[in-house]
Amino acid sequence: MFGRSCWLGWSLVAALGLMAGCSAPREVEGVWRPGPGASPERIPGPLKNFGPFDLAADALSAACPLILSKPNASVVALQETQPEVALRMATEYCAWLYVTPEGRYEMSMLSDSSRPGDAVRGLRSCSLPPFVDDSRYAPGTLKQIFALHNHPFGTRLSARDLRFIESMATVHDWEVLTREGRIRLSIIAFFSRSRDASAPTCDGFYQYVPATREMMQWTRAGSRWKQESHGIITWLDERTYRLDAL
Repeated sequence: MFGRSCWLGWSLVAALGLMAGCSAPREVEGVWRPGPGASPERIPGPLKNFGPFDLAADALSAACPLILSKPNASVVALQETQPEVALRMATEYCAWLYVTPEGRYEMSMLSDSSRPGDAVRGLRSCSLPPFVDDSRYAPGTLKQIFALHNHPFGTRLSARDLRFIESMATVHDWEVLTREGRIRLSIIAFFSRSRDASAPTCDGFYQYVPATREMMQWTRAGSRWKQESHGIITWLDERTYRLDAL
């Protein structure tokens, strides 16, 4: 796990007439930032005051507004009026949704640590360790199923998002048998379309499933979720993919 770097766009620096220095990020409830000696392979769980849930859909519905409520998790409105400020402030939070031996759904703590070098380049990302460490259960008994994160600008999944979950498919089961049936490993990006920065809404999420290579979008339809398939991913090279309609 790597800590965040401080970054400020040069045009904004000039406008303000000052140079911003690095400072320790403020603490955010539910966010885990590893200290010295912490394993980069594990993130603690469970998240306090979340779950457990008997249904995966209920866990996702609860995780979406929770993650989007964190500071600067959605900067859609700010991007329209102050894009440079939005880029500087935007923050990604990520976590694992996992299944316990009792067949219930829990979420790990959140990480807001950027990938190495991304903050310096003005990119927003989130480093998620591959495993959850829940001291209530023996190692190897938890099943990680959904890599959750938010997209501050409301964009769909990136090539790096897809590559990340495909790499996780080499250490986790592609499909987990639960009390509900079989659930496939996937990555999910929540987004908000709210123009009220103080009250972001959970308007939907993008999902990619390595087992089928299908990309989907889910949006609210009243009290239910509506699914729209975006197609099947075909990789052209390490960084570029083609999306073929079903």
